[in-house]
Amino acid sequence: MAELSLKEQLNDAVKDAMRNKDKTRLVTLRMAQSAVRQIEIDERRDLGDEDVLKVLDKMLKQRRDAASQYDDAGREELGDKERAEMVIIEEFMPDALTEDDLDALIRMSISATDAQGMQDMGRVMNDLRPQVLGRVDMGHLSKKVRDALAG
Repeated sequence: MAELSLKEQLNDAVKDAMRNKDKTRLVTLRMAQSAVRQIEIDERRDLGDEDVLKVLDKMLKQRRDAASQYDDAGREELGDKERAEMVIIEEFMPDALTEDDLDALIRMSISATDAQGMQDMGRVMNDLRPQVLGRVDMGHLSKKVRDALAG
């Protein structure tokens, strides 16, 4: 049997959350479904797994930023809500890369793009992006690439 697409996995998870009466999970998964559907409507196309990963990655980043802002404002209960949603979304993301794997990918990408310095950062990032999507925070990746190119 073929492996389910990310969209199908989301749909199944929504059904399970409804059956289990898990309100937090249901609301979070429906938000993800809605974000995917909105892009499909706007762009008049079906989204594949890579596109769905981009949507989920964006949702994670939004929640990470919101949790940080809530914590800074002393609203831990709202920060905890954002972190709970992050845990649910992360279930659909590929396994995170280790620092060693990330360093190896950066070295290979710098070599493959023949990058010489900071002026080539865009080329290196564009080469890495499809390989690391959903597996590493892009801000962290950017810092590591910058450090590697700086020397």
